[in-house]
Amino acid sequence: MSARSDIRILVLDDEPFMLMLLARQLANLGFTRVDTCDNGQAALDRVDDAALAPQLILCDLNMPGMDGVEFVRKLVEHGYTGSLILVSGEDERTLHSARRLVQAHHIEVLGSLQKPVPPQALFQLVERWVPAARRAQHLHGKGYGVERLAQAIQAGELVNHYQPKVSVSTGAVVGVETLVRWRHPEDGLVYPDQFIGLAEAHGLIDALTQVVLAQALRDSTTWAREGLALKVAVNVSMDNLHALEFPERITAVAAAAEVKPQSIVLEVTESQLMKDLRAPLEILTRLRLRRFKLSIDDFGTGHSSLAQLRDVPFDELKIDQGFVHGAHHNETLRAIFFASLGLAKELGMEVVAEGVEDAEDWDFLQKSGCDLAQGYFIARPMPADQVLDWVAAWRARWAREHAGGPSSG
Repeated sequence: MSARSDIRILVLDDEPFMLMLLARQLANLGFTRVDTCDNGQAALDRVDDAALAPQLILCDLNMPGMDGVEFVRKLVEHGYTGSLILVSGEDERTLHSARRLVQAHHIEVLGSLQKPVPPQALFQLVERWVPAARRAQHLHGKGYGVERLAQAIQAGELVNHYQPKVSVSTGAVVGVETLVRWRHPEDGLVYPDQFIGLAEAHGLIDALTQVVLAQALRDSTTWAREGLALKVAVNVSMDNLHALEFPERITAVAAAAEVKPQSIVLEVTESQLMKDLRAPLEILTRLRLRRFKLSIDDFGTGHSSLAQLRDVPFDELKIDQGFVHGAHHNETLRAIFFASLGLAKELGMEVVAEGVEDAEDWDFLQKSGCDLAQGYFIARPMPADQVLDWVAAWRARWAREHAGGPSSG
């Protein structure tokens, strides 16, 4: 049993039988510090009591008086810093909306469970709990300064990892997505969510993108010499698309590496609304004229939407992982997935499904008509020197699971 079994857990439900059942299930699983409340106000009183304040709350949604949704809002007002698990008899779409609401309130939600609650599913969710202090450190990171990041870019401390893209129908390895890491001399590998925003805010994103692209193309030529020709995708910030000389820079880097533009995919994510479309549209159109491949990333989220498909000549559409993982059992996700897939096909675009996490996701894609897939079920991001060995292992895996091997990638 995990050392986390002594965490303070509060079960909130208006049904006495459900309170007793969940408390007993938790006790049987080894969680010994469990309290129960049958109404929201009593639970809030516990939250306000330093000696009794729970670190994890199992919360019913449909309760008389103060329902679970109102309770979550009041948790914020009471300064709650713990985690939440939603337990309800409501349908999956309602539970999903409630989960998103909790996340919008910046309360960690470990997941949701439908009644009756399977003990193993309950255990798996409770085991996800981590102390708030450690969670905050993970979320907010160390906090690096702009001067230190600029030094890192100059000193060659940025390294690329690569996540493969494979053909869903043939298993062929057709490309990789480039994912930058900062190999910090004291802190080890620092992930991009800790420094990309800093680079965008302080005018370093062009220099960072140039370094990432140049390294990706050097690695690409190394693989090609070994007989592995892959399309290399690099993420492009919208901030890159305000520098009118960006197409010339990208073209120069490709020419120096002797890599054809058709082998380079520029993945564009619009995290914030473009106020002035002129420069981005000029740059993207000029890149397309030079035969670079353009991909709309995280489609269906943020501002990556129908307007961009209308205005920009994209070759590839990446369906966001939030609409892929679990779509095999979730009607809403499945509907959005197939709508995105059908739209892209009508526009003659290649479609990549992100977030293929397990065999169920993979089986769903194989029946869907989707072109390409990437995700942890296929491979996690890896350093360049591991790509060739991984490809050989993947081909062997495909050959075991299918008649014949994959076509060469």
